[in-house]
Amino acid sequence: MERLASSNYKSSVDSLPNMKSDQNVITKLALAETATDAASKFNSSKWVKLNVGGKVYVTTLCTLVSKEPDSMLARMFSQDGMLPSEQDEQGAYLIDRSAHYFEPIINYLRHGQLIVDANVSLEGVLEEARFFGIYSLISQLEPQLAQISRSLDDVPLTRKDVIKALIQTPHASELRFQGVNLAGADLRKLDFRNINFKYACMQRCNLSHANLTYCCLERTDLAYANLECSQLVSVKGLCANMEGANLRGCNFEDPTGVRTNLEGVNLKGACLESSNMAAVLAGADLERCNLSGSDLQEANLRGANLKDAELTLMVTPLHMAQAIR
Repeated sequence: MERLASSNYKSSVDSLPNMKSDQNVITKLALAETATDAASKFNSSKWVKLNVGGKVYVTTLCTLVSKEPDSMLARMFSQDGMLPSEQDEQGAYLIDRSAHYFEPIINYLRHGQLIVDANVSLEGVLEEARFFGIYSLISQLEPQLAQISRSLDDVPLTRKDVIKALIQTPHASELRFQGVNLAGADLRKLDFRNINFKYACMQRCNLSHANLTYCCLERTDLAYANLECSQLVSVKGLCANMEGANLRGCNFEDPTGVRTNLEGVNLKGACLESSNMAAVLAGADLERCNLSGSDLQEANLRGANLKDAELTLMVTPLHMAQAIR
């Protein structure tokens, strides 16, 4: 008897995986048949009217039920679901939502493709899809909008964007463009006094005749930017990248005696012709830099690299006390 009971117990245990497998198959079949069962409760050819935000849509029950049987629209007409809303004088069911964003959703339920006109916001369609419980559409829109958001983060600001920020910021408040992408922007003749551009990308910007007095340009990327005749008084530009930049005729001299700090700046191949260089350029890379006609009398060039720099027609000659290497 004990052996027989043990044998039966072992047989029951061994059959458990098969029972679980059968249960999984049954569950999958049930899920697969959900849409068919939902649609079969109705006459698929029956037409209904929906009044969404004042606009009437005519469709079939099959369209509302077959693709998204668990959606709010399907449950409105389900025998065991929620009660339909009130009807207007034409018999259309009233739904207080935006018709502008509902139209892409009803078309999606009709043919399974999301088609959105250029004047329709995807964010608005997503909100309506969430409201109506169109989960297959939600799973399409959320990654798509996330990708668009990431792409927009890489788009440089324009002159219009910058001017808007300047106008909207009170004079007493601090305005920061720290780490902002301004590459290629036309920013000529603008007043940027006291603004923080630390770590900003300003490659190939047009900053000619701009006022950058007291700005923070620390580690700012100004490679090949045009700063001709701009005001760089008392700028903090430690380790900024100004390779190939045009700084012809720039003014660095502060009447109060505060020097522009360009320590460790990269000015390789830049043009500083006729500039007043009352600045700290210690450790700066001035290789192949055009310094012709500039005034370096007050410049601190300790440890600066002046290899192949253009030093003709200097206003005042360089002297050993400036510690050039």
